[in-house]
Parts: sequence; structure tokens; C-alpha cells
Amino acid sequence: MERLKQWVEFQAVMRASTAAKTPHFVLHEWQPTEKTSTGLGFEKTQAPFADGVLILGALTPKRWAKRAVTRNLIRRQIHHVSQEFASNLKPTAYVVRLRAAFDSKRFMSASSEILKQAVRQELTQLFGKVATS
Repeated sequence: MERLKQWVEFQAVMRASTAAKTPHFVLHEWQPTEKTSTGLGFEKTQAPFADGVLILGALTPKRWAKRAVTRNLIRRQIHHVSQEFASNLKPTAYVVRLRAAFDSKRFMSASSEILKQAVRQELTQLFGKVATS
């Protein structure tokens, strides 16, 4: 599985459809568009992503996870859970975006085991919604 690296790639995937949502995460899925020829002068434009390759990006804004420790924990969990579901996902580009903060009163430590388990559980739900068995 490859990772998205450039902001333009993230934007292209997020402009596409939303594949699944949970209370804290959104999964965006890139859908390749079919272009038809308009005549002899038609030039084929290069697709932003390689066909048949699973690519993932993780977006954890400071707005929803203030501490870098928390953002890194969430990113690591995103990549770990996506590896578990990699064989059941369509080979296209995905972006997992954090869309709400985890309750700081419930998760006192920025990188606690409880937070890690909650993030992992919700990500498993998220990827389970789009996994093809």
C-alpha cells in the first residue's frame, strides 16, 4: 500500500465521493472518471493515480487533535487498520479525515491505551463499511 504525499493528491481524493462516515472520521474514495474521445485532436490526460494500486492518505487537523502526540497516534492507527483491510479494499486512492475531536475529559492522556482502542474500533467500523468481502 502506498501513501499520498502531496496536498494536490489529497484534494483530488477529497473532491471525490464520501465512501463512509463515523462520528469522528470520514473516508473519501477516489473514483476514476471515464473520458471519451472527442475526435482526432483528443489528448489523453494522465490520471492522477495509478490504476490497480491501493493508496491511502491520513488527514488529522490540529483543529480536532491539538497535540502532536494525539495526531501521530491517530495517523498510526489509520495506517495500521488500513493494512488489515487492504486485501478487502478496491485498489484506488483513499483519504481518512478526522472530522471531530475526541472528548478530552474522557481521554485524559494524549496517547493513552483507551484512546488507541477507541480510535482503532471506530476505524475498524469505517473500513468495514467499504470493505468488499
